[in-house]
Order: sequence, then C-alpha cells, then structure tokens
Amino acid sequence: MALEQEVVEKFLKENPTFTEKYFEKVLSPENVIGACEGRGLVDFSTFKELCQVEESEMLFELVQDMQENINMEKVVFKILKRICTIIHADRCSLFMYRQRNGVAELATRLFNVQPDSVLEECLVPPDSEIVFPLDMGVIGHVGQTKKTVNIQNVDECSNFSSFVDELTEYVTKNILATPVMNGKDVVAVIMAINKTDGPFFTSEDQDVFLKYLNFASLSLKIYHLNYLHNCETRRGQVLLWSANKVFEELTDIERQFHKAFYTVRAYLNCDRYSVGLLDMTKEKEFFDVWPVLMGEAQPYSGPRTPDGREIQFYKVIDYILHGKEDIKVIPAPPEDHWALVSGLPTYVAESGFICNIMNAPADEMFQFQKEPLDESGWIIKNVLSMPIVNKKEEIVGVATFYNRKDGKPFDEQDEVLMESLTQFLGWSVLNPDTYDKMNKLENRKDIAQDMVLYHVKCDKDEIQEVLPTRERFGREPMDCDEDELRMILVRNELPGPNKFDIYEFHFSDLECTELELVKCGIQMYYELGVVKKFQIPQEVLVRFLYSVSKGYRRITYHNWRHGFNVAQTMFTLLMTGKLKSYYTDLEALAMVTAGLCHDIDHRGTNNLYQMKSQNPLAKLHGSSILERHHLEFGKFLLSEESLNIYQNLNRRQHEHVIHLMDIAIIATDLALYFKKRTMFQKIVDESKGYEDKKSWVEYLSLETTRKEIVMAMMMTACDLSAITKPWEVQSKVALLVAAEFWEQGDLERTVLDQQPIPMMDRNKADELPKLQVGFIDFVCTFVYKEFSRFHEEIQPMFDRLQNNRKEWKALADEYEAKVKALEEEKKKEEEKPVAKKGIAP
Repeated sequence: MALEQEVVEKFLKENPTFTEKYFEKVLSPENVIGACEGRGLVDFSTFKELCQVEESEMLFELVQDMQENINMEKVVFKILKRICTIIHADRCSLFMYRQRNGVAELATRLFNVQPDSVLEECLVPPDSEIVFPLDMGVIGHVGQTKKTVNIQNVDECSNFSSFVDELTEYVTKNILATPVMNGKDVVAVIMAINKTDGPFFTSEDQDVFLKYLNFASLSLKIYHLNYLHNCETRRGQVLLWSANKVFEELTDIERQFHKAFYTVRAYLNCDRYSVGLLDMTKEKEFFDVWPVLMGEAQPYSGPRTPDGREIQFYKVIDYILHGKEDIKVIPAPPEDHWALVSGLPTYVAESGFICNIMNAPADEMFQFQKEPLDESGWIIKNVLSMPIVNKKEEIVGVATFYNRKDGKPFDEQDEVLMESLTQFLGWSVLNPDTYDKMNKLENRKDIAQDMVLYHVKCDKDEIQEVLPTRERFGREPMDCDEDELRMILVRNELPGPNKFDIYEFHFSDLECTELELVKCGIQMYYELGVVKKFQIPQEVLVRFLYSVSKGYRRITYHNWRHGFNVAQTMFTLLMTGKLKSYYTDLEALAMVTAGLCHDIDHRGTNNLYQMKSQNPLAKLHGSSILERHHLEFGKFLLSEESLNIYQNLNRRQHEHVIHLMDIAIIATDLALYFKKRTMFQKIVDESKGYEDKKSWVEYLSLETTRKEIVMAMMMTACDLSAITKPWEVQSKVALLVAAEFWEQGDLERTVLDQQPIPMMDRNKADELPKLQVGFIDFVCTFVYKEFSRFHEEIQPMFDRLQNNRKEWKALADEYEAKVKALEEEKKKEEEKPVAKKGIAP
C-alpha cells in the first residue's frame, strides 16, 4: 500500500517523540559515513538541519585554507558556493568597501557565485567592476546602515536599483545581504539573490547565512588588516626615505623633489608617475606687462591657481617604473606632453582637489590617450592626481600617479599614502625657501659689507697723508719695499714716542688732530716691536689704523679719539705700568689692537637703548650687544687682506690673537665688570704672597686664565681712563660723556616716549658733579686702587682719580649749598605773606 506524502507528514507532526528517535537513528554519523563510502558528496540540502559530518568537513577545510594563507577571494568563494547550496540561493556576490576622492563605494570582487561556479569566472577584473555608491541600491543601503537586510520582494523596496539587472539581463526577486564589519568600519557586503525553492529567504535561511559568514568575515578581516598593515608600512617607508633625501638636499626644490620621488619609487605601487612643477611668479615684470597694455599681446585668460598665479608648468619629471626603469626631465614641457594633454594636472593645480579616476579611457571630463603611449604598449587605465602644497598653502606642483600595479583602481589608502608624501614634500619646500632666503641675506650682507668697506677702507689718496711715497719716490706704496716704507714712517712721518707723551698716563688727545692720532697708533706698534717680529706689512698697518679711525662714527664721545685713548692707555699699562712682563709680544699686539677696535661703529647709545628700541643689533646679539658688534666689525676689517695686520701669523698664532681680542672687547661691557672684580682682587692678593717678583712673573706668565682675567680688567681700566686724566682734561672729557648721555636721553623721551634716568636727563645737568662722585665711588675706585696695589707703577692713575673726586666733590658740595640756599630763600618768601596776614587788624 503506497502512502501519500501528506499522510506521512501528518503522522510525523502528530508523533514528535517517534520522529526525533527515528531521525537520530537513521542520520547517525555511523550510518552517514556508511552511506557516503564509495560515493560523491551526498546532498543533504533537502533536510532542515545540516549533517554534522559534512558541516565539520567543510569548516575544517575552510580553516585549513585560511591557515595556509590562501588568498581571501578563494576562501570566500568556497563559502559563497556552500551558502548557495545550503540556503538554496540562485547566486551570491561579494562587494568590497573602499573610498575614492573622499566618496565611499562598494565594488564587485566576486560576482554571481553559484554551486557549480569556477573561481576564475566569478573573480571580477578591475576594469569590469560594478560600483555602488552608498546612496544607491540595496548594497549601498547595507553599507551605509551597516545592518543586515532580508528583502522578500524587491519591487516593494525603495532602495532597490535595477541597473545591474539591466546590465546583466537578470531578474532579481528577493535579496539577503549583510555587511562585514571590522569594529565600526565596513569591510565588505555579501549578498545572496533569489530563493530557488521558495518565494523568499526565511529567518532560518538568514541564521544559516550569518552563521557561515562568520568564517567569511574572519577571512575578510584578516585580509583587510593585512592590507592596512602593508599600507602603513609603505607609508612609513615613503616618509622615512623621502625625509632622508629631503634633508640631504636643501639647496634646490627640483633636486629635492627628484631625490625624494626617485628614492620611494618602490613603495608607490604604480607603473608611472609624473611631477609637474609650477611657476611661482605672482607678478609679471613691467617689460612683460607692456605688450599686453599696448595691445600687442593678448592677456592671459587661462586657468589660475587658488592664489591667482597663472598655471604654467616650467618643468615635468616623468618616472617610468614598468619594464626598464627610466627618468625623463622635460623643461618647458609642451602642452601636448602625455602627462599634461589630458588637462588633469591643470585642473588639480586650479582647484587644489585630489582626483582619483578609476577608468581613465572612459572618463568624460578629461581626455586621456586611449591608445598605447609608446612602443612598450603601455596604456593609461587608472589615475590618481594631487597637488603639492607648501606651508603657505600655495600649490607648488602636481604629482600624478598612473596604473596601480595590481590592476585595481587607486583606493583611499593609496590616496592617504600619496597625500602624505606630497604634503611632506610641500612642507619641506620651506627648506630650500629658507636656504634661498639665507643665501639672499648672505648676499645682501656681503654687498652691505662691501659698501661699508668702500667707505671705511683707506683709499690710495688717504694713505699718502701718512705714507707719502708719491712725494718721496714717485711710486705707490705697493711698489715700494719694506725698508723704503720704514724709512718714510720712522724717519719722517711718525711723531716718535716723546712728542705726544704716548708712554705717559696723563696723555691727552685734545691737542692732537685725528690724523696725528693715527700716526701715534702706528708708533705704538713700532714701540712694541711687533712690526718686524710678526712681519706686519707697513702699508697694511697704515691702512688698518687709518681705516679703524674712519670706522668710528663722528659722535660726541665714543668716537675715534676715545678708541685711540683706550689703546694708548693699554700701551701705557703694558710698557710704563710694567704689565708687559706677563704677556708675550703676540699678546701685547692683540691687546693694543683690541683697544683700537673696542668701540668701533659705536652709535652713541648704550646696550639698554638697543633693546628698548628693538634695534637689529639687539636681535642679533643676546648679550653685550654693542661690544659684540664692535668685535665683529673689527674682525670684518681684519678679514680684508689689505687691512689684515695678522696675515703673516701662523694658524695657532692667529687663533690666539683672535681669542684674546674676543675676551678683551667683550670685557668692556660694564655689566661683566662686577662679575670679574672678586677674581681680579684674589689675583692681586695672591701676588702679595710672593716676596720674589721674578717668581711671581714666571708663575703668572704661565697661568692662562689669570692672565685673561688681568687683561679683561686692564680693558676696563683703559675704557674708564678718562676719569684718571689731569683735572683740566678730565673736566672737559666728562662734559663730552655727559653730552652724549643727554643725547640718548632726548631720544628716549622723543622716540621711545620714556623718561630717561637722571644721568641721561639734560634737565638735571646741574647734578653732573654729584653723579661723577657716585660713579667714581661705585665703579672706578676699585679698579685703580687694585691696579696700584698690583703694580706701584700704576699709582699715578689712582692718585689722579682721587684728585678728580675731590674736584667733583667740591663742585657737588657747592651745588648742594646753592640749592639749599635757594630752598631757604624760597621758604622765607612763602612765610612772609603768612606773617603779614597774621598782623592785620
């Protein structure tokens, strides 16, 4: 008797216990294995529950594939085939998530996978991709919402798009689709289409679909993370190597870009790339504008960069990486150059946008060449172009990359990598820009120094005032030998040591002309015995002294006369004060030269004023502002061969004299004087411990640091020496110093809008004697008292200092008495009206 299917189904439903026991017995693993022996894979798709044996074998095979690092497409393909069988889907597809030009999209990777499909037939090549933006179709909707959808009837779904059906001549009825997530990020969307044994996919189908897709999701996540890791590795290598080359080449933007792009070529993952460099000219020269204004030439009407520059690529560099590597540099490239003819680089330079084109030959906006570019047969397929922007947000060039090596279009990670490179190179433009600015500043400095030297340097006619070789021999100094020059100087022109008392502490320049002071300066070098010993060319010596005198500005006090006075006092301390016993001839040469140069180019204002007025000198030198400027100016003169009195010294000698000049001139900063007083006093005290003067001289002569401290204090003593001159000289010089201070006070009041201190306030000129007494007590007395203790030969300076203090004190007391008398008289005058008012009836 044949039983009908409806009867059997009714019996099984009414007897669930029997049904469960029966199927457990019939479908036990042992019976399944026996049934499968010698046969192909049994199709269990007619059952609602999967056979554990077959499912285990399938899952084990998937794990093996993943473990063996088989590519992602193969693993997902097997899963999709299995899903088609299990849930009776007509076909399945895999869409990979990516971004291009900042827009997210989903592109086919595996398409129309069926139970009997072959991988190669379902794998979609890059040029045949179907792409869904996130705002289009069910696939885009799933990618955007990140939620699984089970659409029973696509005709009732507003998100469904039929363009793929129209493209493939297929009819979609129902869809089951789910996103594959990596954290919060979409990696892919997997879709099953058309239930074959029913009207739509059931909830049970959806559960099985998601269950199997856990493995597909794992494989896709591993692929995605591996891809991101590779991209970051490439990005890191690109930045590392480009940084290496960028900081290796600082002189020229073209060479900098070329080195960086060439070095990182292996990490850019493309067949070719081209770099176009833009002309940075913003304003045309007048001779280029005139033809346009005169109507002889048409004005530029083409595209411009965002900052208004005409777009002109002055150079294109092509890097060819496929086949045989090649680099082509094209200066002034023609408009039909293969990298420019499409118009893409020009558009990027105009808009500043990043352009990622998936299918270049089919693009409607830009006209890319569709046929092979050269005999290699290479064709443009996909393109990524982006601007190179510097720190000022100016577009300096355009980098365009062609054909990703794996055939796929450039994606978001490629954009990030290339953008990182171009941003880094754009910012690094600051290096050659800075180098160029420094070069220009250096050139301007050289030009300025040349101008200064022209005005300061002793010329051919001026040297005849000191060294009249034309009159004596009818020749220029350079045509005379040293003996002839010495004869003119020593026998005829120089004043000798006694005429102006250059060996005396009471020396005064008031009766000398400036030219006579130049000659006295030359005389001091002869007296030291350094001219012959160190082979100083006598023409050079004359030029140097004359040029130093011209280097001083014609200001009230800190002029050439003051500079010479300091050098003369240094000479006198060495020779008359017997301090020369501690120093070599070379050191004496450096010390006198430092005295001559110590205030050269002084502006008549002090360091504080330079800072308050924000003078460039204050920005250039952080401390001892003017002293460092005087030092640099002196070195600048000595760097000129025709003025370099050190030119015949050996390297060690030259380094030593420059070192001593550094110390000596910087030491004239009174702010440093108070720091060295205690150290100098200790040296003086130490000298008193030696009964034998010869032993002390031998000891100190070998103590470099102590000698430098003594020299620094000698410079202070020389700089302040006007206070130790005879009263008739000191009183006049003090007025010159005060006049210069008052001039600075006027500037502070008018320019800086500040009230000057009493010393610089001409409205308080009557207080000068009192201020002088205070200056002597607070600053000067220590210096000359200690030097008179150190060497008794220097006692005359201390004696005159004390005498001058008495004179200033007397004037100060006289002024105080007058002020007091005036105050008493004023007080009496004020009391008279009060008394009269009290007597009134």
